[in-house]
Amino acid sequence: MKYLYKKALFLEYFTVGYNLFEAGLSVVFGHMANSIALIGFGLDSIVESLSGMVLIWRLRQHGKISEEKEKQVEKRATKYVSSTFFVLGLYVLFESLKKLRGKEIPDPSLAGIIIAVISLFIMPVLAWQKYHVGERIESPALIADSKETLACFLLSFALLLGLGSHYVFGIWQADPIVGLIIVAFLFREGRETWLESRG
Repeated sequence: MKYLYKKALFLEYFTVGYNLFEAGLSVVFGHMANSIALIGFGLDSIVESLSGMVLIWRLRQHGKISEEKEKQVEKRATKYVSSTFFVLGLYVLFESLKKLRGKEIPDPSLAGIIIAVISLFIMPVLAWQKYHVGERIESPALIADSKETLACFLLSFALLLGLGSHYVFGIWQADPIVGLIIVAFLFREGRETWLESRG
C-alpha cells in the first residue's frame, strides 16, 4: 500500500510539472495568436496543476493523521478539485462569447497544434494510471483528479480540431466554439466532482 501512495505522489508531481510547462507555452502562444481556445487550454493546465498540488497535499497526509481525519481531508481535497473546474469554466465562457460577438479573429497557431498533439499522447496514460491507483487506495480525490486529466485529453482533441480547422481551412469561429466545448466539459466535471465530494 505504501508503494501505491508513493506512485500516486509521483504521478501528481509529474502532473504539476508537465502542466505548468504546457500552460506556459499555451498561454504565450495563445496570446500571440489571439486564440481563446489555446489560452483556455493553458489555463486548464494551470487548474490541473492546482488540482495536482491539492492531491500532493492530501496524499502527504496519509499515515500522519487519524483515519477519520484523513477522510475529512479527502472530502476537502475533492471539493477543492471540483471548484477549480467552475472557476476556469466561467473565464473561458466569458472570453469565448466575447470573441464570437466581437468577431475577434485569431491567427493560425502551428505551435498550438503541436502542443495539442503531444498532450493527446501523454494525458490518457496519465489519467489511466491515476484512476487505477486511486481505485486501489480508495481515494475519490485521486479518481476525480484522473477525470480532470482525462478531460484534458478530450480538450486536447477539441483544441486540435479547432486550431486545425482554422490553420487548414481558415474557419476562425472554430476557435471560440472549441472554447465553449471546453466550458461544457469543465462544468460537467465540476458538477460530478462536487456531488462526489458530498457523497
